[in-house]
Amino acid sequence: MPIKRDADIASRVLSGSGDHMRILFLGDMVGKPARKVVAKFVAQRKEALDIDVVIANSDNLAHGRSVTRKTVEEMLTAGGVDILTCGDHAWDNTQALDIVKAGDLNFVCPCNLAGVDPVLSGRTFSIKDEKILAINLMGKVFIDKAIVSPFEVVDKILEANEKGEQARIIVLDFHAETTSEKKAMARYLDGRVTAVLGTHTHVQTADEEVMRAGTAYITDAGMVGIKDSILGCEESAVLEQYTAGSAFKYKLAEEGEVEVSGVIFDADEKTGLARSIERVQERILYEA
Repeated sequence: MPIKRDADIASRVLSGSGDHMRILFLGDMVGKPARKVVAKFVAQRKEALDIDVVIANSDNLAHGRSVTRKTVEEMLTAGGVDILTCGDHAWDNTQALDIVKAGDLNFVCPCNLAGVDPVLSGRTFSIKDEKILAINLMGKVFIDKAIVSPFEVVDKILEANEKGEQARIIVLDFHAETTSEKKAMARYLDGRVTAVLGTHTHVQTADEEVMRAGTAYITDAGMVGIKDSILGCEESAVLEQYTAGSAFKYKLAEEGEVEVSGVIFDADEKTGLARSIERVQERILYEA
């Protein structure tokens, strides 16, 4: 499907309504340290940062791999998160898809896999009297799964939104390996969605921007996990894999400071476009 552009995009970017929603998006949360620290961070900083909505990636939420209903419920209540997205680890157990199909929790995971209804990758949630369409998709490059084109799927989701819910604020968590695929998605959707936010690498990039047609973008939001680790894992297990060629054994890092990484962006409620985006990165001591 060809890229669609509104003829008056330039005026839309410049003529916001004055009403806006300030959204905090947090990168991949890794295990219990992330769950506890995010709850603390949101409780302490939400008012100071003037945050209206909190969205967070939960791909590593349950001891570093995927989610459980219990951990999702924890983050949506005690954790102070409004919407959870996920990633490739959603398919490490059956609970992620079960939660999406049940539809009773503010959770969405990538469903652009062969044999799965791809439209499940996007759901609309009503928060503070505003409809927010949250989309979660996986990239194809270097992903060892049968992936349906995220470009085709996102078009279907946006078309369904236009015919149905008509949410103005649309946020895509694009869970992908390569910078080029993430950047391509962002350019493809510029002016059509509020934000395209990359996840999966756990390393925050320094390329946040509001693109020329009004979509906020960052290649990777980073992670919420133990700082002195390798992407949230114990260093020893990862180093043994690379130096000795041993099979990787996942061992969650659970001591020290937690790095809280993400972005805050302002969404204009009338146009659905972004006014600004800024990186967030703080360190908070984890107390088990």
